[in-house]
Amino acid sequence: MRGNPNWRIGLLALVVLALDQATKLLVRAHLGFGQEKPVIDGFFKLVHWGNTGAAWSLFRGNNVTLAFVALAALLILFLTRHHFDIHTLGGQLALGLIFGGIVGNLLDRLTHNHVTDFLYFYVIRRDGVEAGFPAFNLADTAICIGVGLLLWLSWQAESRQPQPARPGG
Repeated sequence: MRGNPNWRIGLLALVVLALDQATKLLVRAHLGFGQEKPVIDGFFKLVHWGNTGAAWSLFRGNNVTLAFVALAALLILFLTRHHFDIHTLGGQLALGLIFGGIVGNLLDRLTHNHVTDFLYFYVIRRDGVEAGFPAFNLADTAICIGVGLLLWLSWQAESRQPQPARPGG
């Protein structure tokens, strides 16, 4: 069982889910909703914000629809996981990160009616206005790293395949 790729993917997904939910629990326990706590002035804050949309708050206010989309994505990815190289550590890491991240944010949507975001990087422009990257959480980070890793692994696999001979070459 320990050598089974699905076991490794599931274990990593559970670790990601546990870390994601633990950090969100800490945020909800120590910061009031909408509250901000500067960590590095002019660069990084811990915040307690809710997102009913997707990345960058796209489709804001569509929490239920996005929960169904997440559930469908999770199911499709699970059923098609054999199309990815799950027998390598990289493939297992990628899918474990993605599964754990999707479930972490889906759990938020179902229990809190929004995704809890708490990591916020920003700068203060010359005119004094704050310009920041959208707030995010560990689940978002896991999904992005997992997708990036899958893309990189696919690119690596494609570049290792022999190229067909050119006619008249």
